[in-house]
Amino acid sequence: MSKRRKKEQHEEHIDESWLIPYADILTLLLALFIVLFSMSTIDAQKLEKMSQAFNQALSGGTGILDYPSPMPEDEAQAIDDIEGQEDSEDKEKAERIEKLELENIQKKVNAYIAENKLTDKLDTSLTDEGLLLTIRDNVLFASGSADVRPEDVHTADEISELLVMSPPRNIIISGHTDNVPISNPRFESNWELSVMRAISFMKIVLKNDKLDPAWFSAKGFGEFQPVASNATSEGRAKNRRVEVLILPITSE
Repeated sequence: MSKRRKKEQHEEHIDESWLIPYADILTLLLALFIVLFSMSTIDAQKLEKMSQAFNQALSGGTGILDYPSPMPEDEAQAIDDIEGQEDSEDKEKAERIEKLELENIQKKVNAYIAENKLTDKLDTSLTDEGLLLTIRDNVLFASGSADVRPEDVHTADEISELLVMSPPRNIIISGHTDNVPISNPRFESNWELSVMRAISFMKIVLKNDKLDPAWFSAKGFGEFQPVASNATSEGRAKNRRVEVLILPITSE
């Protein structure tokens, strides 16, 4: 009797948990066959609508099918070339316009030089860097001095008026000397003299309220950028100078 009861209890507790995944697999297979069948009979328009519906459902209404296909590489390169050419043309146009502006400024400065009979003391030239105004040292300074002579301050003031431009441009004021060693207690070298001459001249120029000091800078080159031979007195006189370089806007 005891053995029979144990056998009945064992048969009543047969493990059937394997049926659940088996049933799930069958359900998935049935769904797969239905989808495959539908895809084999649905037309292209319905397939497109179905794809869009799936994309919208999966990504909040903005699916991958809503975006255009990537641009071919050769077309993208062609567009880049066109844009690069347009940028280059715009740059060249701006440079031509700025060159004309600098030429107009040069005419204005040359008119001042001719009117005041300063052709032997002031000179202008258009260079690759910009418009260069050269001032002989005997216009502003006594020999070995970095202080603008009182009688020449008005010349610096008038030059400052020539530097009032709209729009403003960066301006570099540089001092230069000959190669004759300096011999006075104030300066140990021509380099120091050239720097202080540039700064002294710039200080007077910037007393003009119409000029912004932020656009100005000063340099000193000593005897190391001669424009003539130091073997003659005439050459040394040309090398002793202050230069005012007006930079084009396109170089800023």
